[in-house]
Amino acid sequence: MSLKFWATRVGVGVICLVLVGASPLRAEPVFDSLAGAWSGTGTMKPSDGPREKVRCKVAYNVTRPGRSLTLELRCASDAYKMVLSANIEQSGTELSGNWFESEYRQGGKVYGTNKDGLIEARIEGNTVAALVTIQTKATRQSFLMEAPGSWMSEVAIELNKEAK
Repeated sequence: MSLKFWATRVGVGVICLVLVGASPLRAEPVFDSLAGAWSGTGTMKPSDGPREKVRCKVAYNVTRPGRSLTLELRCASDAYKMVLSANIEQSGTELSGNWFESEYRQGGKVYGTNKDGLIEARIEGNTVAALVTIQTKATRQSFLMEAPGSWMSEVAIELNKEAK
C-alpha cells in the first residue's frame, strides 16, 4: 500500500474525528445536542491533485451527559473507505481525546478548545498533524481542516443532523 494511499485515508479520518467536539459552548451540557446520526458531503484537496468529493456519516453517543462522547464515523469517496472511532472529553473549554481508525490500525490524540460555539483543535498521529476549525448551528455542522506540508492539504465538510 503506498504512502499516498494511506495518507488519504488517515487525513479524511482525522477530519471527521474532529466533528466529535463540534457543539457550541453554552450553559447546558455541550455534547448533548450532538447525540444521534449526522451525514453530509464535502471535498478534500491533496497537495498534488484536484479536489475529490467525500461522503460521511457519524453516530455520536453521549456517555457522560454534556462532557464525554464516543463516535463512530464512516467516510467514503470513489477511491477509498474508512471506519473511525473516538472518545472525547471536555473540561471547561478544553477538549482532549483519542481516535483510532480500525481498517488501517492508526490512531492518535486530539487537543483543542470550544469557545462560544467555535472549535479550534489540533489533531496528531504518527504521520498526521492538522489544524481544524468547526462551527455547529442547530442541525448544521461545518468544518475546515488545514494540514500544510501534508499530502492532504485541505478538507471541508458540511453535515446535517438526521431526523429521529
